[in-house]
Amino acid sequence: MLHGIDVSAYQSATYATDGLSFVFVKATEGRSYVNPRLAAQTKHGRDAGLVVGFYHFLWPGDITEQAEYFLRHAPDRPGDLLAVDWETTGDGTHASNAEKDRFIRKVKELRPDNRVILYANRNYWLNVDTTSYAGDGLWIADYVTAGEPRIKAAWRFHQYTSQPHDKDVANFASRAALKKWAGGA
Repeated sequence: MLHGIDVSAYQSATYATDGLSFVFVKATEGRSYVNPRLAAQTKHGRDAGLVVGFYHFLWPGDITEQAEYFLRHAPDRPGDLLAVDWETTGDGTHASNAEKDRFIRKVKELRPDNRVILYANRNYWLNVDTTSYAGDGLWIADYVTAGEPRIKAAWRFHQYTSQPHDKDVANFASRAALKKWAGGA
């Protein structure tokens, strides 16, 4: 198992990287929010030699516009990972299954050289998702023992805690294996 974290504007631009192989950086949300620390957090991860991914917090509606907005702000670099964060929004709504699937497909169409994955918590995966479409892989949030999410589906990344920040593991034998997978889109 490889260790990594995911960061947003709530975390420092100089987060600790010791022992990490990857980082996911929040890029955008909806059609109007860009993480003000996106560039600095990205540079910090790249400078540490981490595999870097970016995620978009999905809102219902305007799916093509959201995909285009995300990709205007997420760096365009082969080998970077792209993810959609599908969960309950600040106003208590969520994108539908069809919208989630359409977003992943649109991002894959617009960035064919990048892996595109789905981030969902265990409840969404088991009780909201009806299509089981996760693009190139599933990033599951389930706050249990690292690498032991309580799902039957194959997963690539597991967010296992949010304390003191979001910590993740990746189901790859080595950083080289993760880099090879990420670059093989």
